[in-house]
Amino acid sequence: MYSNAKTAGLPGHEPARLAAADTTATPQGAAHPTASVQDIVQSFEEADEVVQHVDLSGYRFEDWVCLALFWSMAGLVFLQFFSRYVMNDSYAWTEELAVYCLIGVVFLGASMCVRACRHIQVDFLYRYLPKPVGRVLSTLIDVIRTAFFAYAIWLVYRYISLVGDEPMTTLFWNKAYVYWLAFAGFVMMFVRSVQVSVQNWRQGYSILENPSAYDAVD
Repeated sequence: MYSNAKTAGLPGHEPARLAAADTTATPQGAAHPTASVQDIVQSFEEADEVVQHVDLSGYRFEDWVCLALFWSMAGLVFLQFFSRYVMNDSYAWTEELAVYCLIGVVFLGASMCVRACRHIQVDFLYRYLPKPVGRVLSTLIDVIRTAFFAYAIWLVYRYISLVGDEPMTTLFWNKAYVYWLAFAGFVMMFVRSVQVSVQNWRQGYSILENPSAYDAVD
């Protein structure tokens, strides 16, 4: 035992000590996977294939108009920031136009949500209703929603006819252009609501009755 203690400190026995330390630090049977260069290159190639096969067929007319309005609003907000804090001479019309672009984004974006069935809704009750009762109630909701959008179209048109000649605050433009954006948004909501209602009728269920069927819908 004394000889073993003496030889443990000799230089020739250091590798044995290091090996013993490694086996105690690493759990037995555990392996550390290492990615090779070929695996990394293949992962980048697969990512490139996914990017090259981007599918834009799911987007509609209102999506692109809403995107254009959004980036116009972003450009106006940046111009307002730049003119105020860099040039020390703020362009007052940028704030007003940015607000009007936001109005267009809101109403046209609402039509996108109608098409994708992404408005706030409560489907808890449908879990406990019989299927025929749920189908009738869901159809009634589709009819009420579509009728509401039709009524909103009429209200916005009446509003435009009454105050459409009012000028903007900082520009010599007519506010009717902004109101027509809201009108177009409600028209698109009505059209998409009719399409969704017809689709629900044909397939025999809506998102209220079968939410899991819409989980993969963007």
